[in-house]
Amino acid sequence: MRILDEDSDKKINNVTLLLTKEEAIQLRADLNQLLANPKIHHLHCSSENYQKEITVCLYDENNLQSFHPRIIKLITEDV
Repeated sequence: MRILDEDSDKKINNVTLLLTKEEAIQLRADLNQLLANPKIHHLHCSSENYQKEITVCLYDENNLQSFHPRIIKLITEDV
C-alpha cells in the first residue's frame, strides 16, 4: 500500500477516510471494477460536488510502466 498526498507531493503513512454511505458505495463499486477489469489500473471516486477526490490504483510491482514516474518512485522506494 502506498498513499500520496498530491497537494504536497509527499507520501502519507496513515489516512482516515470519512465517507457518506453513497460515497462508500461508489468506492466499493470502483474497487470491484478495478478488480474485474485488468485493462483499468486506476479510477477516480469524487465527492458529490467534485471538490474532493480519491484516486484508487491497482498495481503490480513487476509492471509499472503505465504509471507516472512519481508514482513509480513511491511504489518502488516508498518515498
